[in-house]
Amino acid sequence: MPGTPGHALVTGASSGIGAAIAREYARRGVPLVLVARREARLQALADELRGQVDAQVIAADLADPTAPVRLVDELAARGIAIRILVNNAGYGVPGRYLENDWAAHAAFLQVMVGAVSELSWRLLPSIRGFEDGRVLNVASFAALVPSADGQTLYAPAKAWLVKFSESLAMENIDRGVRVTALCPGFTYSEFHDVTGTRSKMRVSPKLWLDATDVARFGIDANERGQLLAVPGWRYRLLGTLVKLLPHRVSMALMARNSRKVRPVD
Repeated sequence: MPGTPGHALVTGASSGIGAAIAREYARRGVPLVLVARREARLQALADELRGQVDAQVIAADLADPTAPVRLVDELAARGIAIRILVNNAGYGVPGRYLENDWAAHAAFLQVMVGAVSELSWRLLPSIRGFEDGRVLNVASFAALVPSADGQTLYAPAKAWLVKFSESLAMENIDRGVRVTALCPGFTYSEFHDVTGTRSKMRVSPKLWLDATDVARFGIDANERGQLLAVPGWRYRLLGTLVKLLPHRVSMALMARNSRKVRPVD
């Protein structure tokens, strides 16, 4: 599809890092498809960005297993070709594993793993049709360190996303597709409001990242062909230190400090 501009599809675009990524792509002149559950939020963002680029809205709840195929069918009906896929939609389930029913965990896994897998599979043929296709997977710094108390599925899902990105990158490098796993730490967004843990967070202000900075860092890394992108020098340093420590030591440190960051009782 050389010569065709191609759209960037951003899931979870209604707020936080997703909205920041959409704004950054619009600033760079990339047309957009905005996807999330909250249609009114998406429409407001689309109205904001339409002065810069074409901005399409498709409301979808990715916890619904039928959502990915219906989303791709809608793209076909509108004649939209996707050049860039941003798998950003996600959330956390607060509390320990047995404190939530299985339906909550199943919906979480569908959003974080099932929908990402299927959307990537269904949209890769379109992405590979461009000379400069892109996939940006928004993972988390939690994927790179030992899991904390209360992150029974969140950290493993993000670690899976990093490994998925690695394989996807190797499989598609000969087709010009660049794949990046973006691994931000604590970022100012609605994430902790949704999980109800905002009032419990006790994190140094120096560790908080700005969503706009994270978005720009991730897109720049993706354009360079960087597979793993960790915004913030403090997080990059911490990630290096964790690799140098014996695993039992890093696990002990995480056990001691996790409740200070996100208490679950």
